Amino acid sequence: MPSIVTFITVVAALAVAVVLIMGLWNMARNGSPNRSQALMRMRVILQFVTIVIAMTALYFTTG
Repeated sequence: MPSIVTFITVVAALAVAVVLIMGLWNMARNGSPNRSQALMRMRVILQFVTIVIAMTALYFTTG
């Protein structure tokens, strides 16, 4: 069970990194400000989900 939770947490963290890079890339190439804003909002939501997953895993795996 802990290996599955670890895998899910890592995948969620990678999703955050991908969205962050996409947002930065869009800003660097002078893309749409609305798209950058949407990507940064998505990043914040994904960060929240990642933290909830990690904290829930810690709660259930520690004594």
